[in-house]
Amino acid sequence: MKDELVKALVCGERVRVIVNSTTNLCEEARKRHDCWPTAAAALGRVLSIGSIMGSMQKNEQEKVTIQINGGGPIGTILVDCFPNGNVRGFVSDPHQFYTYNDTGKLAVGVAVGKEGTLKVIKNLGMKDDFSGTVALQSGEIGDDFAYYFTASEQVPSAVSLGVLVEPDNSVSAAGGMLIQLLPNALEEDIVKIENILKTLKPMSEMIHEGKTPEEIILDTFDDAVILSHQDIHFECHCSKDHMKEALMTLTHEEREKMIEEDHGCEIVCHWCNTRYQFTEDELRELEK
Repeated sequence: MKDELVKALVCGERVRVIVNSTTNLCEEARKRHDCWPTAAAALGRVLSIGSIMGSMQKNEQEKVTIQINGGGPIGTILVDCFPNGNVRGFVSDPHQFYTYNDTGKLAVGVAVGKEGTLKVIKNLGMKDDFSGTVALQSGEIGDDFAYYFTASEQVPSAVSLGVLVEPDNSVSAAGGMLIQLLPNALEEDIVKIENILKTLKPMSEMIHEGKTPEEIILDTFDDAVILSHQDIHFECHCSKDHMKEALMTLTHEEREKMIEEDHGCEIVCHWCNTRYQFTEDELRELEK
């Protein structure tokens, strides 16, 4: 099943719902960064909500950056989100594998930690970026983003995120759901949403059953109005030309050392782990 994001209105069009399936996206990120299960789940959850947040931007030139550091062993999670739904991201230490003793489930909260912050930076193409920061609530990501939307953006929200990781470390199902009350929402809408959330299956379970985002919305809400569909991917805009620009920021002495001692160099993009090789001759060409 392809990765897709679907937007809808429910409860008499007074509540916004965005659902995505991100299995391929999360598996691509896992393979690129060699993530172990708990790191794959943590990064996958942020990529999933990142795809949703990116799609909420109005201008194609806008970008959302998510930065999470809870003081846990995984370190920082950094994700870039774009209006077309595409995202890219990485974790500081992808080799993390923790489970909860009582349930056996992946302990994302332990790996991420909760003694830190969730920061969202929105580059809106203006002089100053919008930035919102909240304290982490659990490190489990879903709860933390629900708190962010409510506290920082003053939009009452519910967030459900899930990433199912198999014993061979591969991601077999992943997705996310964002439910937000619009300004004209009624008290009865709040009660209805609360009741739905009590019986809502985990996102990864519904995706694993083969349900598309649209089917999840229609199965969950009895009056959904589907607004749009959007394909999503893991996508990085790095290139060898961009890496050349990075090399040009080094001093002449630093580049000379690469030429004389190393006879070339390798640059790795931290967003997607793509490696770019520069030969001794290419470095000499830069010096010209």
